[in-house]
Amino acid sequence: MTSYPGGEYYVPAARHEPSFNPWLVRLPILLICGTLLLVGSLVALVIAVQVQFADKIVPGMSAFGVNLSGLTRAEAVQALSDAFTYDKNAVFTFRYGERFWQMSAGELGISFDVDATVDAAFTAGHSGSPVNDLVSQASIWLNGRSVAPIVRYDQNITIARLNTIAAELNRPPVDATLTLGEALPMTAPQIIVTEPQVGLALDIPTTLRQLEEALLQLNTGAEIPLIVNEAQPRITDASAAAAKITTALSGPLTLATDDQRGGTLGPWTATIDQIRAVLSLTLVENGDGTQRYDVQADVEAFRPFVASLAPGLISLPVDGRFHFNEELRTLEPIVSSVSGRALDVDATLTRLGEAIFSTSSRIVPLAYSYTLPRYNDNMTASELGITQLVAEATSHYTGSTQSRIANIIEAAQRFDGLIIAPGEEFSFNTYLGDISVEEGFVQGKIIFGGRTVEGVGGGVCQVSTTIFRAALKGGFPITERNSHGYRVGFYELNGSPPGLDAAIFQPTADFRFVNDTEYHLLMETSIFPQEQAVQFRFYSTNPGRQVVLEGPVIRDVVPALTTIYELNPELQPGQEMYVDWAKDGADVTFTRRILDGAGNEIRTDTIYTHYLPWAAVVQVASGDPRLG
Repeated sequence: MTSYPGGEYYVPAARHEPSFNPWLVRLPILLICGTLLLVGSLVALVIAVQVQFADKIVPGMSAFGVNLSGLTRAEAVQALSDAFTYDKNAVFTFRYGERFWQMSAGELGISFDVDATVDAAFTAGHSGSPVNDLVSQASIWLNGRSVAPIVRYDQNITIARLNTIAAELNRPPVDATLTLGEALPMTAPQIIVTEPQVGLALDIPTTLRQLEEALLQLNTGAEIPLIVNEAQPRITDASAAAAKITTALSGPLTLATDDQRGGTLGPWTATIDQIRAVLSLTLVENGDGTQRYDVQADVEAFRPFVASLAPGLISLPVDGRFHFNEELRTLEPIVSSVSGRALDVDATLTRLGEAIFSTSSRIVPLAYSYTLPRYNDNMTASELGITQLVAEATSHYTGSTQSRIANIIEAAQRFDGLIIAPGEEFSFNTYLGDISVEEGFVQGKIIFGGRTVEGVGGGVCQVSTTIFRAALKGGFPITERNSHGYRVGFYELNGSPPGLDAAIFQPTADFRFVNDTEYHLLMETSIFPQEQAVQFRFYSTNPGRQVVLEGPVIRDVVPALTTIYELNPELQPGQEMYVDWAKDGADVTFTRRILDGAGNEIRTDTIYTHYLPWAAVVQVASGDPRLG
């Protein structure tokens, strides 16, 4: 309601006819005009935008982080070219052990297609449809849009690059080799060794797969381990064989041995040339399909030489010698036992083969097979049955020359400590050995050819006679005994009767007896210079027998022959020298009765001796009337 001055209200009079509103016409006209104006403005805007960006990239477009809005094609190409450096800056390192190769992404076939990328960016909002382009351009402007850079990868380039690496890396396996060069006489040859080399082959497909994983992710760089297949050589080692050859030819080999008496025998030498001749190279399987060189020595080549040494190195076992301690009833060694030995050719060759490749010594001790002696130093009296004195005999050599005494001592010691086994036959000559100057005997008077003459070993029969008497008293069976041709005064000294002598003469005349007991028999000898006597003691176990010696019975005595005179040019007139002394001939008999413990007779032996009559032989000077 509108008020007016005066405070009164004006109220129009009511009309009864219809009224008309002009805005009902104006408003539609204004709406239509506004719409036409808006459409015209939009059309003008679209036309203006289309004209403005007809040859430019629409706003909101980017690629590879570069804003391409409003850029011409050329400007966009330049901008993206400047921004894309991956092909140059991304560096990949290929490594195998200590070796490596470096290449950029571009060198490996990575390239940026900038034109295609710009084309993709330019196409957005430029389809040729104004409405569609307007909508697209509006969307790009409001929301922004990024075009993925078009990066191209040429695998053939990468493979070519890997082939370049393979050309440097790949190598075939090389077998180890060993060659012996020429050598001067008595010198070792030069040894030429080629070490083995493992073959290498680059696995390009597997390496390529690892690289492409990094490339496709556009990594800025990475270390790519090269996948390399290794090929082992067939022959893997020659150095060990070379070392063995060097050792084998480092010097000659010396075969040496002892003589079992503290001395040495040999030496015998295998020269470097001889050793080289027996060496041979062989290939040995390692068990994994590979082989190695080895060197062998065919020591069989040395067999004839080693075998030729064998006969001169044989030694028989030597029994120990003992004395019997009557108080303690024990054996006391006086000469140590020695084992017999024979050269073991096979074992010696084995030692020789080992020594060829030994770095410690070039001395090869000969190998032997040993034969133990019957009586070693650890034997006990009880196990041998040696418990008591079973026989004893003493003879005197009063009046003997020094040479005769020396021979008695030398011969007697050959039997001291000797053991005779049960059932064994004792032979005087066997244990005495050779009667010669080389064996320690000296010149003296001997009975030879019916005469007393100078010879080696005079006095030895004093020893055989003493053993004979001990064997008689012990009751042992006498299997060989030879008497002298005539009665010898030495064997009848101090009341000894005739008929109890035993002559020996090598090699035809021996003295023998048998140990017929089940116990071993030990001989001991003693020389008593003051009494001028030699004594033999037999130790064993008495099997329970008694020995009774009856005699002598002397019959058929024949007077000595007429004295014989001989010329000795060295004698002066009136001088004479006795060479032999006159002796009566006779037949002498002893009876030995062997009784058991109860006094029953077991055996009776007769000891018979026939002595020839003997003439004295006297040497005189020339002109002596007694010369016939």
